[in-house]
Amino acid sequence: MENHKGLGFHLIFITISLVATTNTCLGVENISVICSEQERIALLNFKQSVQDPSGMLSSWVGNNCCTWERIGCDHITGNVESVHLEGDHSFFYGNSFLLGDEVNPSLAELRHLKYLDLSGNDFGGSRIPNFIGSFKQLAYLNLSYAGFNGIIPPHVGNLTNLNVLDLSWNEVLMEDDMTWTFGLLSLEHLNMNYLDLSGAQNWDMMLYMIPLLKELSLSSCKLSKIDHSHSLNSSRIIPNIKHLDLSFNYYQGPLPGFFQNMTSLTFLDLSTFNLSFTGSFTNLLNMIPFVSELHLTYSGFDKMYLSPPHLNLSTLSNIQHLDFSGNSIEGIFPSYLTNMSSLRVLDLSGNSLTSLVSNMPNLLELDLSHNRLIGPIPESVKRLRSLLVLDVSDNMLTGPIPTFVGSLVKLDLSLNQLNGPIPTSLGSLVSLQELLMSSNLLNGTIPVSFGQLSKLHSLDLSYNSFEGVVSEAHFANLSMLRNLDTSYNSKLTFNVSREWIPPFQLLSLHLSSCNILNGFPQWLQNQRNLEALMLSNATISGTLPTWLRKMPIIPLMDLSHNKLNGPLTNLPNAGYSDVSTRRFTSGIFLQNNHFNDSLPMSLCRRTYLELLDLSRNRLSGKIPMCLANLEWLGTMIFSSNQLSGVFPSSIALKCSVLIRLNLNDNKFTGKLPRALGNLQSLVVLDLGDNQFSGNIPESIGENLTSLLVLRLHKNNLTGSIPQSLCKISKLHIFDVAYNNLTGTIPHCLGELNGMVKGSAVLVDTIDDIDDDQNVIQSTKGVDLEYTTTLQLVYNMDLSSNNFFGEIPIEITALSMLMSLNLSNNLLSGGIPDNIGKMTNLESLDFSNNELSGMIPPSMVALNFLSHLNLSNNNLSRRIPTGNQLQTLTDPSIYAGNKDLCGFPLIKNCSNHEEDPTIVYKKQPTKVWLFYVDIMSGFATGFLGVIGVLFFKKKWRRKLFMFVEETMDKIYVVVVVRVAKMKRGRETI
Repeated sequence: MENHKGLGFHLIFITISLVATTNTCLGVENISVICSEQERIALLNFKQSVQDPSGMLSSWVGNNCCTWERIGCDHITGNVESVHLEGDHSFFYGNSFLLGDEVNPSLAELRHLKYLDLSGNDFGGSRIPNFIGSFKQLAYLNLSYAGFNGIIPPHVGNLTNLNVLDLSWNEVLMEDDMTWTFGLLSLEHLNMNYLDLSGAQNWDMMLYMIPLLKELSLSSCKLSKIDHSHSLNSSRIIPNIKHLDLSFNYYQGPLPGFFQNMTSLTFLDLSTFNLSFTGSFTNLLNMIPFVSELHLTYSGFDKMYLSPPHLNLSTLSNIQHLDFSGNSIEGIFPSYLTNMSSLRVLDLSGNSLTSLVSNMPNLLELDLSHNRLIGPIPESVKRLRSLLVLDVSDNMLTGPIPTFVGSLVKLDLSLNQLNGPIPTSLGSLVSLQELLMSSNLLNGTIPVSFGQLSKLHSLDLSYNSFEGVVSEAHFANLSMLRNLDTSYNSKLTFNVSREWIPPFQLLSLHLSSCNILNGFPQWLQNQRNLEALMLSNATISGTLPTWLRKMPIIPLMDLSHNKLNGPLTNLPNAGYSDVSTRRFTSGIFLQNNHFNDSLPMSLCRRTYLELLDLSRNRLSGKIPMCLANLEWLGTMIFSSNQLSGVFPSSIALKCSVLIRLNLNDNKFTGKLPRALGNLQSLVVLDLGDNQFSGNIPESIGENLTSLLVLRLHKNNLTGSIPQSLCKISKLHIFDVAYNNLTGTIPHCLGELNGMVKGSAVLVDTIDDIDDDQNVIQSTKGVDLEYTTTLQLVYNMDLSSNNFFGEIPIEITALSMLMSLNLSNNLLSGGIPDNIGKMTNLESLDFSNNELSGMIPPSMVALNFLSHLNLSNNNLSRRIPTGNQLQTLTDPSIYAGNKDLCGFPLIKNCSNHEEDPTIVYKKQPTKVWLFYVDIMSGFATGFLGVIGVLFFKKKWRRKLFMFVEETMDKIYVVVVVRVAKMKRGRETI
C-alpha cells in the first residue's frame, strides 16, 4: 500500500522550482538559448538506442535541443538541466513508453543535469548504470517502473545534492547493503517500494544516517525481520521523519525501538505487521503520539483490540485517518471508535461487521465495504452530516435506499440486495461525484433529477431491473460525466434524438443489454476520449456509420450480439486518443452480428490489441498477413465465418503471446504451419471444421505443452497421430475426428496426465471479458457447446478416421474422461477388460469398427454412463446387465453384432450361457487359499480350547466330570426310551 500525499506535494514543489529556472520547451520554441552540440548528440544517441513506438521523442529533431519536448535548458547558459522521459509502462496497458536494452551511456554527457525522470519505461532487465553517480548537481532522480535488475550501484551515493530518489517497482532490483545511502546528505524523500531488501541487514540505519530524510517508503520489500542489535542508536532522536511506510513486509516479532525516537512522525503504515502479540498494539500507540494517519491493514486484529485497555483515547487524540481494513473485527460497530472526536477518515473494510455506525458527526470518509452488514440502511445515517464518502458495497443490505443528506461526494451501495426505486432526493446531492449502485434488486425508472448532478463523473446502475426511458433530460447538466454504466437492465430504453450533442466527454460507456433506439448512437461522434465502448446486445442494427472511421481508436469496444451488417472498414481508425491512459484491456468484440466482406487492413494498426473476436459473422477472404503486427494479441477468435486461404505463418512467429486461437468453422486450406509450435502460451487451439490438409505438425506436441484444448475436427488431415502429442500433459479436450488419419492409436495417449488426474487450469488465461469463448464437442451423440465450464470438460474424439489395430489398454487409465469416441474406424481386437476404470465416462462410442469378443463385464461400473454405442462390430455372447447399463434400453446400442444376445436385444441367450456380469461379480478364490483358511480356523479353535485345558487342571477336571455326567444322562434316557418301546410291542 503506497501513500503519495506528502511526496506528491513535495514533487510539485520541486517541479515548480526547476521549471522556474529552466526552459522546459514543451512544444514552444525559444531561440534565446541554444544547447551545446555535445549535449545534442548525446540526446540523439540515446534516441537511437531505444524503441519509441508511440513517438515520445518525435520532436527530437533540429539543431537546438532546448526546443525539444521533454528537455529543459538553463535560460542563460543553454545547458540541459532536466530530462522528462516518464512513460506509462507502469500501468501495464500503457501505450507511451520507451523500450531499450540499457540506458545509453551517452546521457553521461549531460553534466549539468538537475532533474532526470526515466520512470515508466522498459530497459529490459538491465542494471542501473554507474554513470548516474556522476551527476553531481542532480536533485531529482526517478527510475521507478523501469525494468531494472541486479544490485543498486553504490555510485548513486555520490549524489550529495539529491533531494528525491524513487527506485520503486523494479521488483528484481535488490540490495543487501544500504551503506551507500548514508552519503545522500540532502535526501528528503526515498521510495524503494517493491525492491528486494531481504538481505539488507542495516536498512533501519537509514533512519539515523540520512540527516534530512522526511519520507521513507519501503512497502513490499521482504523485510520480514529487523536487526535489534543497533542498541547504540536506541536513544537517538530521529527528528525529521514524517512519513514511514513499512507495509506488506509480513513482519513478526517485537516492535522496533526506533518508533519511540520519531518525534515528528505523522504518517505510519504497518499493514501486515502482526500486532496481535500481547501488548504490541498498546505499546505502538504509546510510541507514536503525534501520528495523524495510521494504516494497520491485515494486522491480525479482532474486536478485542478496539476496546479498553488496548485503546486509550489519550493516545489516539491526534489520529485523523485510521485504517483497520482486512482484519477480523466482527459483530456490531465498535462503539469505542465513536468517541474518537479527532477521526475524519475510517476504513473498516474487509472485516465481519454486521451493523453501521450510529453517530460520528465529524467523520468525513467511512468505508465499510466487504463486511457482513445486514438489514436496511438505518435512518441514523442522516446523522453523519459531515460525511463526504460512504462505501457500504459488497454486503447484505436490504430494503429501500434511504434519504441521504449532507455533502456526499461518493456513495457506493453496489453489490447488496437493496430493492425498490431510486429516491428522487438523490438528485439533490449536488456535490456528488461518484454514484455506484450496481448489482442490487433496484427497479422503477431512473430519476430525471440525476440530470442536475453537475459534478457527477461516475454513474453505475448496472445489473438491476430498471425500466422506462432515458432521455436527454437525464444528462442535462452532467458536463463532468466521464463514466456511465447502465448495462444489464433489459427493460431500460435509451431514446435520444440523432441531433443531440451531450454536454460531457466520456471515458467509458456501458449500455450492454439495454435497448438503444434510432440505430447506432449518433451522439457518440462527439465523444473523442472514449477508452471503453460496450454496446453488446443493445438491439442495434444497420451498418457502422462512416463518421466512426474518423474517431480515435477506442481501446476496448464491444458491439457483439447485435444486428449490425456491412463491412468493418468504418471501425475507428484515427489513431489513439491523446488522453488515453489505457485503464482497460484492449479488445474488439464484434461476434454474433451480420458483418460481411474481408478483414480490414486497418486492424493491423492496433498494435496494442490484446483480444479480437470476430466470430459468427459472414466475413470472407484471407487473413491479412499484417495481423502479425499485433504482437500483444492474446486471443484471436475468427470462428464461424467464411474466411479462406492459408493461415499466415508470420502470425504464429510474431504473435507469441497468443493464449487462444479459434479459426474453426471456416474454409481455410493448406497445411498446418510448423510455426504453430512457436505459440508456446496457447491454451486453446481450435482449427476444426476447415479444409486443412497434410500431417499434424510434431511441433504442436513438442512446444505447446500448456494446451487445454486441441481441436482439429473435420479437416483433411493425413498421416498418424504424432507421438509428441502425448507430451501435452494438461490436455482436457483432444478432437481429431472426421479426418483421414491412419495408423494405430498411440499407446502413450494413456500418459496424458490432464485426463488421468485432472489439471489445475488458470481460468484467467481464458479471459472472462468475452463471454462467447466456446468449444464445440460432439458428445452423447449431439454437438454441445462449452463456454464457462470449458475447464471442467474432458473429452477424446478420434472418430471417423482410418485407425486400425487394437484399442490400447493404456487409454483406460484416462479416468477423468467424460466422453470417448473411437467410432467409424478400422479398430479390431476386443474392448479392454478394465474399461470399468474410466468411472467418469458419460458417453462411450465404439460403433462401426471390427471389434470382437465379449463386452467386458467391468462396464457395469460406469455409473455415469448415459450414452453408449457399440453397434456394427463383431461382439458376441451375453450383454452384461446391472447398475447404469440397466437404464440403457435402446436395442440400437448393440445393433449389427449378430452374436450378441440378452437384454435389451430380442435375441435370448441359451440357458447354459452364464451372465458375464455374475461371473464378473464372483471373486475367484485360489484352492490352496481355501484350505489355508480351513486349517487356520481349525488350528485356532483347537489350540484355543486344548491349550486352556492343558494349563488349567481344575477346568480340565470339571470338563471331564461334565462330560461323564452328560454321557450318563444320555445313557439313562436312551435305556428308558428303548424299554418303553419294547413294552409297547409286547402289548400289541
